[in-house]
Amino acid sequence: MRDAEKRNPKEICLKKTCLQAVRKHFAAVGTEAVLDLPAPLIQDLLPHLTVCQLDELQPALNLKGISTYSGWAGILNDMSGSVDHVIHLPTEEEAKHEVMRILFPVVFYGFRNPFVNRNITNLNTPSFLWAAAKCIRHFLLTTSLHERFKSLTAEQRPLLDLLEKRIRSVGVSQSVDLSKKKTQIVLYVLHRLLDHGVAKELIVHVQCPIMLAWLLHGRGSQYVNCKLKNLMNSKNTSSADRSSNSSGLHTETLDDQDDEVPPCKRSKLDSVCVEGKESGKTNMIVDPQVLCGTFSPCGSPAADVCPWGKIERLEIRQCGSDSLIVLNSALPTFFCLRSLTLHSLSTFSVSDVLGLAGALKQLSASCRSSLTDLSVSVLPNTELMDVLLDTSHGVTSLHVEVQTVLWGPRFTLRHPRTAESQISELPLEKLTFKVAQVQTDVNVVTSVLRRCPHLASLHVAGMRLPTGSSQRQLLTTLSESNHCLRSLTLEDLNLSDCLPEILNLVRDCKLEELQFKDCRLLEKCSEKRESLQQLVAALKTAPSLHTLSMAQNRLAKNVCVLAELFSGSSPSSVTQLDISSNFIQPAELLEFSTALRTHCPPHRLTLDLRKNPGDRDPDTWNTALRRLRPLCVLLVEGWKSTDTMADHISNM
Repeated sequence: MRDAEKRNPKEICLKKTCLQAVRKHFAAVGTEAVLDLPAPLIQDLLPHLTVCQLDELQPALNLKGISTYSGWAGILNDMSGSVDHVIHLPTEEEAKHEVMRILFPVVFYGFRNPFVNRNITNLNTPSFLWAAAKCIRHFLLTTSLHERFKSLTAEQRPLLDLLEKRIRSVGVSQSVDLSKKKTQIVLYVLHRLLDHGVAKELIVHVQCPIMLAWLLHGRGSQYVNCKLKNLMNSKNTSSADRSSNSSGLHTETLDDQDDEVPPCKRSKLDSVCVEGKESGKTNMIVDPQVLCGTFSPCGSPAADVCPWGKIERLEIRQCGSDSLIVLNSALPTFFCLRSLTLHSLSTFSVSDVLGLAGALKQLSASCRSSLTDLSVSVLPNTELMDVLLDTSHGVTSLHVEVQTVLWGPRFTLRHPRTAESQISELPLEKLTFKVAQVQTDVNVVTSVLRRCPHLASLHVAGMRLPTGSSQRQLLTTLSESNHCLRSLTLEDLNLSDCLPEILNLVRDCKLEELQFKDCRLLEKCSEKRESLQQLVAALKTAPSLHTLSMAQNRLAKNVCVLAELFSGSSPSSVTQLDISSNFIQPAELLEFSTALRTHCPPHRLTLDLRKNPGDRDPDTWNTALRRLRPLCVLLVEGWKSTDTMADHISNM
C-alpha cells in the first residue's frame, strides 16, 4: 500500500479487513461494484483476491488499463511459501498461465499442499477447473487415479470437451496395465485428447513398451506390430469384434502363456491378457473407436469412424531397450514426426544407439520425413554424435548428452570416414553438447562445427580436455567457420587462457546471446580488472548483443567494471545481465550501483543477482538494491552466507 509507513496502524488494519471482506463476499458485492472502485484501490485489492475472482475481473480491468499482474504474482509467491521467490514472468498472461499450470493437476487429482489447504473452498470447484482448463496447454495423466477420469465421462464431461480444444501436449506419468478393465477409461481419455483433440505432442515419463505401442499405433507411423496383427486375426476373436475393431487394438486372454512372465516385465503386445470369468478367454477391448462408443454420452451422434491424431512431437523420458524396440519399428514411416527426445536413466548401450541410428536413417531416406529436432541422452561416447548426424540428414537441431562408460567394449567406427563424409555440409542450426567424461577429444566437436556453416545456436557444457590442451581450438573454429552464430552458451569450461580468442569471437560473430557460466574467465589473469575491461570493450562493439551472462565466474570486487558496458557515446545494447553466483559482497554491489547510475543503461536492464551473499551486510545490500531498482528489473532471493560460501568453495 502506498505510503503505508505514514499511515495510522489502525487505518492500515481497517483497510486490510475491508479488502479481505470484499474477497469473502465477492459474489454479493458484484463485479460492477469492484470495477467502479478507484484504480489505486483496485490495485490494493488484487493481492487479496482468489484465482477465480482474478480470472473473472481480468478482461474488464484490462479494458480500463489496469493489469492484474500483482495479483497473479502474489499467488505465485504464496504458493512458493517465500516472499523472496523470483518470478521472471514479464506479463500478466504468463503469470496467470503459470498459476493455472501448477494448480490444475493438484486440484483435479485431489492432491494437497499448504496453499491448496488454505484455499480449498475457492479451488475445489467446477468454476476453477473450467477457468484453469482455458489456460493450460499440457495435461499429465496420472493413470492410477481412475476415479478422476470417470468424472470426465459423467458430470465433468464439458470439461473434457474443453480440454480437447485446448490441450496441445499430453503426458503419461505411470505404467498402464492394459489387462485391467479400469484402464479403459484412461485409454478413452487419451483417445479423446490425441485423436479428437488438438494435441500433437506426447510425453511418456515411464518405461512401458506396451503402452508406448498403443500410443504410437495409427498416430503417424504405418507400422503394425506382427504380434498385434496375430491378435487381430486370432480365432478366439469373434467376427463381430473383428468388424468393429478396425484399428486392430483388441486383446484377449491367452491362458496357456499368461503365467509364464510377470505382467510388469512384459514388453510385447501379445502379453496383454485378462482372466476370463467363465470360459477363461474374455476379450479385453482397447480399440479407441470401441472405447469411444462405450464411454460417449447417451444420445450423442456416433461417428462412423473416429479420427486418428498425428503425433508431431514425441518425448520418452525413461527410454530403455524395450521401448527403443517399439520406437525403432515405428520410426521408418513416422513421417509426421517433427521432434524426437529420448532420455535414458542410465547410459544407452552402443547397440541401442546404432539401432536408433538405423531407424533414423530409414526415415531420413524418405522425402516425406519431417524430423528436424533430435535430442538423445545419455550417449556412452562422443563419437556416436557423429553417427546420429550422418544418419539424420534433415535434422536442424541436435541435443546430445554424453557420459563415459568405464566398463564394457569401447566403440570405434568400423569404417573410416571418407574425405567426402568428413567435409559434407550439415544443415544443423542448433547444437547442444553436454559431456560428463574425464577427457574429450575436442576434434570431435570442431569437426562437426566446421560442417555446420548455418549454425545459429551452440551450447557446450562440461567438456574436459587432456592435460596441456586448451579450449582455444574450439573458439577459433567458431570464429572461422560459424559466422551465422547468434547464441553461444559455454558452461563449465576452462577458458582461463582464452581471452584473445574470446575477443576475436565477439568481433567476428554477430552474437545476440552470450553466456559464460562457470568458465573461470579471470583465473589466470594477473590483472583481472584490465582483462575484464578488454572484454567489456569488445562486447560494446557487438550491437546485436542483448543477453550476457557472467554467472559463477568469481567476479567479486571486479563486478563494477561491467557498468562500463553502458559508458560512452556507444553504450552496449544488453538488456539482460546475469551476475549471479559471483560472491559479490554488499559493498561491491553498492559500488556497482553507483557506477551504473553514472553510466545509465539506455534500456531497462534485467539484472540477476541471485546467490550472492547479501546478508553479510543487509543494510548496505538493500541500499544498493534501492539504487538499482529505478534502472533494473532485479532478480534476487534470500540467501544464507553459509550456503553461498559452500557454493563458492565448491567451485574454487
